[in-house]
Amino acid sequence: MSSDTLKKRKSKVLRGEGAVQEMKRGRVEGDQQVSTYEDLGEIELLQFKLFEIRVYSEEVELDSRDAKQDYKQFKESCDSLANLMSEIQNLKANGAKEGCVEVEQKRMQSCILFMNLKKLNRLTHIRLKRGRDQTHEAKQRVDVLHLQLQNLLYEVLHLQKEISKCLEFKSKHEEIDLVPEEEFYKDAPPDISRPNLTKTDSHQLTLARLDWELEQRKRLAEKYKESLSSKEKIQKSIEVKKEHLSSLQPGLTAIMQASIPVQQYLSMPFEQTQKQTEVARHLPPPLYVLFVQANAYGEACDKNLIVSINGDVDEAKALSKPQEDSQDDESDSDAEEEQEKTKRRRATTGGQLDDKRREMLKRHPLSLCIDLKCKDGSILYLYFYYLMNLNIMTVKTKVSIPTDLNTTISGGDLLKSDTLLSCLYAGDHGGETPNPANRYQFDKVSIVCFSDYVEELGHPYMWVQNLGGLQFPVGASESVCSGSSLSASQMEKTMKLLKRRLQSRLALHRQFASLGMFLSTGCVYYCMHVCDLPYTQHVTDAGLAKETDLYFMGVVERGTACLQAAVVLNPRYPEVSPLFSLSLSWKGERSGQTDDNLRAMESEVNVFKNELQGPHPGHQLLTNQISRLCVCLDVYLETEGQDDGVEGPREFPREKMCLRIVRGPNRLKPFKYNHPQGFFSHR
Repeated sequence: MSSDTLKKRKSKVLRGEGAVQEMKRGRVEGDQQVSTYEDLGEIELLQFKLFEIRVYSEEVELDSRDAKQDYKQFKESCDSLANLMSEIQNLKANGAKEGCVEVEQKRMQSCILFMNLKKLNRLTHIRLKRGRDQTHEAKQRVDVLHLQLQNLLYEVLHLQKEISKCLEFKSKHEEIDLVPEEEFYKDAPPDISRPNLTKTDSHQLTLARLDWELEQRKRLAEKYKESLSSKEKIQKSIEVKKEHLSSLQPGLTAIMQASIPVQQYLSMPFEQTQKQTEVARHLPPPLYVLFVQANAYGEACDKNLIVSINGDVDEAKALSKPQEDSQDDESDSDAEEEQEKTKRRRATTGGQLDDKRREMLKRHPLSLCIDLKCKDGSILYLYFYYLMNLNIMTVKTKVSIPTDLNTTISGGDLLKSDTLLSCLYAGDHGGETPNPANRYQFDKVSIVCFSDYVEELGHPYMWVQNLGGLQFPVGASESVCSGSSLSASQMEKTMKLLKRRLQSRLALHRQFASLGMFLSTGCVYYCMHVCDLPYTQHVTDAGLAKETDLYFMGVVERGTACLQAAVVLNPRYPEVSPLFSLSLSWKGERSGQTDDNLRAMESEVNVFKNELQGPHPGHQLLTNQISRLCVCLDVYLETEGQDDGVEGPREFPREKMCLRIVRGPNRLKPFKYNHPQGFFSHR
């Protein structure tokens, strides 16, 4: 065979555990072969062995090799291979032929070195793979240990939770209110208390106390059963007595019906009083206090005072029921209402606010009516209401007057509900709620001013709250009292003031009817007319004209002279006298601001009112003031000098007797009338 044939031969490698010995043997034979190739020729080598088999296991060999030695051998093989390559290059450069023996030998040596490098590379890869496998195995062991650690930690946490639950466990006996230990040892029998054992062992003490508690409860249960049986017997006897009383009811009713004419004849309406008393049970507390005190005042001081209850009694009974009962009654229809609400369109914000306002201003279904009769036959009807959510009372009025007062002149504003009771007490206008808590309630439902609802709900005067026993102190110095004592302290005085107010307004009504003047109330008329008048400016600047006052204009004419009087009428007339502002239209415009004599006329009617008061109570004050004003106008016109250039009789001849026509630098006229002598003089 040729050398090419030898090159093409490949060694057959057998891998496996069974080939370990063959690999070792082949390694020895391989070492011997190298020397054989060098000594023998190709023919002898082929004859020596035709087929060569090498069996080895690199994994096994790797166990006996050192990585550092392999690394050192790798470097040496690389250096040797580099040297052989250099030598072959030099030989070829020196002209050696391709098939030269020396070149072939060096090539064979290079091939052997390449084989060695490959082997070292494989060993390195095997060593790297083995290291990775070992690392993976170590990581798996670490993961297993970590998982075991997590399991142990979870078990520890679970045990800690169980321990905390055990520590926090509360037995049912802790909720039982056991008797103290002293009472236990004192009352419990020795077979239960066992002091020799329980005083040293707290657990046994607790068990013994529980046994004693059980024993006591058994005794109480027996007593309870006995009490129930006695209760049933008593109930049966009560039912028997009720049946007996109910059988008496028809007879009593017949007797009451037969006695009605006698009651009417003796003015002793027992039946009506009984019905009212039954209905009064459903009144709210303020109205009930007023009902009791008004009846007491009527019986003691005013036999003509009548107290009655108006409204829906059934609705009041429904309100007085406990809330739980009403919820039980309506529980059956809750599902239907919810279905209806889902079908309805959601209300707007404005609609919700209106509903909240109506609920806030809701009145109690029952109201109280008090009839005050005067000697002249007029009747003042007072209707008292209670606003449940605001906790205040309001009042409305109505006046019934005799037929002789129904004149053609319009004086109805004097008897209007808005002005009739205004300022019954000084400063009590009744336009705003006296309860300070209502301000915060109004903010929730966007109510700016309570006076916007006064016409519908009534006026919340302070005296109305006092009559109902409601007290809202406005100053720290006020004594705080409420209920019946407050109502009783204010009842008599308030009733007298109400009668006096009605009589004064009726007297004003008659005076206006006789004078024929136009009357208008409120600040609107005042602002539109009186405030615009120049001769009333000083009154408005001084704050003498208020929104609650009444205003009217009076005109007195004599010849070409026209006297206009703007009158401010206080609601507390005649206690507070009317205030006059004058303007004279004669030979020009004059007023109290420009004419001293007109100012003196204003003083006569405004300042010297005591001379015009008349007999008590002074209801004719306004008429007397206007009469004095007319007389002063006569004096003013008659004492005015006449122009010498005008011929003929005087326009206003002197009819009044005056001692002096004018006096002083202001040329004041004599407006004071001396009654016994009948002449006018200066003040």
